[in-house]
Amino acid sequence: MEWIFSFRNTAKQILKPLLTTNHLEYLKMNNKIDQLAANNIRALAISMVEKANSGHPGGAMGGADFMHILYTEYLKYDPSDMHWIFRDRFFMDAGHLSALMYAQYYLLGNFEKTDLQNFRQWGSVTPGHPEVDVKRGIENTSGPLGQGHAMGVGAAIAAKFLSARFENLFDHKIYGFITDGGVQEEISQGAGRIAGHLGLNNFIMFYDSNDVQLSSMTDEVTTENTAMKYESWGWKVVTIDGHDHAQIRKALTDAHNETGKPTLIIGRTIMGKGCVTADGTMYEGQCELHGKPIGGTKADFEKTLLNLGANPEDSFAIYKEVEAHYKTILDQKTAESAERKAKFATWETQNPEAAQKIKQFFNGDLPALDFGSIAQKANAATRDASAAVLGYLAENVENMIVSSADLSNSDKTDGFLKKSSVLKKNDFSGAFLQAGVAELTMASIGNGIALHGGVIPVVATFFVFSDYMKPAIRLAAIQELPVKYVWTHDSFRVGEDGPTHQPIEQEAQIRLLEKIKNHSGDQSLLALRPADAIETSVAWQMALENKKTPTGLILSRQEIKDIPTTGNSRFEDALEAKKGGYLVKSNDDPAITLVANGSEVATLIEAAEELEHIIKIKINVASIISEGLFRSQPKAYQESVIPHNQLVFGLTAGLPVNLENLVGSKGKVFGLDHFGYSAPASVLDQKFGFTSKNACEEIIKYLEQNNYNISK
Repeated sequence: MEWIFSFRNTAKQILKPLLTTNHLEYLKMNNKIDQLAANNIRALAISMVEKANSGHPGGAMGGADFMHILYTEYLKYDPSDMHWIFRDRFFMDAGHLSALMYAQYYLLGNFEKTDLQNFRQWGSVTPGHPEVDVKRGIENTSGPLGQGHAMGVGAAIAAKFLSARFENLFDHKIYGFITDGGVQEEISQGAGRIAGHLGLNNFIMFYDSNDVQLSSMTDEVTTENTAMKYESWGWKVVTIDGHDHAQIRKALTDAHNETGKPTLIIGRTIMGKGCVTADGTMYEGQCELHGKPIGGTKADFEKTLLNLGANPEDSFAIYKEVEAHYKTILDQKTAESAERKAKFATWETQNPEAAQKIKQFFNGDLPALDFGSIAQKANAATRDASAAVLGYLAENVENMIVSSADLSNSDKTDGFLKKSSVLKKNDFSGAFLQAGVAELTMASIGNGIALHGGVIPVVATFFVFSDYMKPAIRLAAIQELPVKYVWTHDSFRVGEDGPTHQPIEQEAQIRLLEKIKNHSGDQSLLALRPADAIETSVAWQMALENKKTPTGLILSRQEIKDIPTTGNSRFEDALEAKKGGYLVKSNDDPAITLVANGSEVATLIEAAEELEHIIKIKINVASIISEGLFRSQPKAYQESVIPHNQLVFGLTAGLPVNLENLVGSKGKVFGLDHFGYSAPASVLDQKFGFTSKNACEEIIKYLEQNNYNISK
């Protein structure tokens, strides 16, 4: 769009031919300010770590030059409106360098001196690893290496996706900052491959390459040629002196001008840049400077402060010249963003429908959806039921990206793909991301899409491979991101594929996140295992309506018998699943309540019907799609579904712990305590005891153990 203007690049002015003495003086002045600012960042970073007696000072000292140049001359944002949706975004991968971020943002006015002085302390806004805080400039939670830059790739995909729909309005840049550890983490393979394959020229990553990592020098760990590796993935790669401001500017300018590739700027930096010993001898590039306060190394903290131009008596101060320079920078950024906003306001007037759609996307507002109208086949596998929903969503939700880890025809996300198309280099008009075999990368990209805003991310794979995704699922839970996970092939009924592909313990692991509160006090993840096709439609409705946390849908490969309708319609019945659990078979004063989720619900209904013919007994059956959500309901409702201190029997295709809390101390759970075997699913049902006949026998045993008088 014509109205999208880049910030006036002060770097270009500085680098113009020096034709006069005034130009030379101007250059000297700016070089002095830039060096002072970088040293100020270094002094602040080491002061934070020293006072906390905890943290990572050396890398922050090395990355200070790049951060200063990036934030003062290139990164576009509005200091008065940090949530401005057209801002550039900075994604930190190396969360241990939080002191670098806090120091930089302190110069920008986003933090107070006391915030830095309380680094890593209880209740502070400066935790040891940065946590999402857009108001203060922090776009992502980071710490587990590798995930931060993969989230940046996700944000770049989201921006491309939105630009394809809104006349290139979202042409902003996504910056990443990575270190040796992040490059070494396996996730970098997936992120690098995908970013290069898609030609994400809006993604620019600085690699702080200093030859040092936490416990060793990098040459003890790797001899790979990082530049060649990224070039082979389709990246533009440039290697620079990471302390030379002119080289940093040229690299960033060239990256901005790149039209077809993401850019990797390999900045050769010095760990602990500026450190000196007590006698003033330089002490840089040492491994111990990575993860210790400067005072705990052979360097001297006060002498290093003096070497950096800081006052040891007030080491958290902003240098006067730097403060004045940053005030000018902030005024400039505010004015430039105001100009952009004025031009966008004109565009809004000319394009009211599109402008309203952008607002809806970023507010998380859904269009009018009728999940009850989605036709579902009788007795369908819930993965097939999910495919039907995804097909409907492809036609009705314009801002959704669905991704699959090379399994779209098996996890049935092809229900969406058939009505959309694959995202491609230079063509983001589609909405399906073929991630390839890279579950962790895919999940982290989903987090980045959610963090960017305006787009709903859905990622899919087999349930057993949620193991590969867990680090990203955990970060989604911590960051409170509404990512949607589709996990199919939910049990040992995967069959012939055998124990490597048969999830046994995965549901127990995922449901642990339902028991953990996030910092907003909500259950940190919603896990839904629907009992039939119609309940799957409701589960998808629940997933889309959940805008506060990630949601996982756990779906079957095999067909499941439909749950009988008890009210006006099966869909109306299944809407009760929004309470986390409900009765699918109900009697007054039941002798026993049977509890399950997923495919085991139908098995228990069949068993209950058989038992009611064999013995004179009233049986209720409950579908508990989400224990976490169910436990959030009023006690009276919970006890109306699962009576307190009465007989409760649970059936689960996973570990018994899945249901033990639901059945209570008097209850019994029939589940698995072993891995699966390779055989047809029907054979495994027989061998493992997951038939209605065996369920009847187990229920009768349980009744007899509790002295229930059974009359046949």
